[in-house]
Amino acid sequence: MTEKSRAKQFVSQYKIIYQNIHTFWDKDEAYPSPESLAVMNHLMLSGPLTVAEAAKHFGRSQSAMSELFDRLQAKGYIDRIKDQRDKRKRLIWLTKNGRSIFEKTQDVLDLSLLDASLNLLSKNQREQLLDGMQSLALASKRIALEHAAKEE
Repeated sequence: MTEKSRAKQFVSQYKIIYQNIHTFWDKDEAYPSPESLAVMNHLMLSGPLTVAEAAKHFGRSQSAMSELFDRLQAKGYIDRIKDQRDKRKRLIWLTKNGRSIFEKTQDVLDLSLLDASLNLLSKNQREQLLDGMQSLALASKRIALEHAAKEE
């Protein structure tokens, strides 16, 4: 089997797995927009920040960021809290619901469906699969680093 056909076989199998057990959103759950996800991701990585800091980071006006934050707050994803260092300022931070929604967007596969699928495998098959996935993850990291070094 050639390298290309192995890669195609892997992708083919992954597509089937994804179609069967991807994360589903209920009809009443609104999937956050890409813009909202970018802001939520930044908050998860950086912690609370001011509207001015967010505007600078995203290259947008403070009024545009403030409008986006108003929409996110109306959905219950963020809250404005007093800055302990400067009581005049408000910091933007994710609510518990906002963190939960963001984390759900990061789970490509439904964990309960994946667990049920894994339980249908023998213990040996599960161990081989997980060991193989770990090896592939490490190999892909190495390839990504090599690729990045060539780009420099």
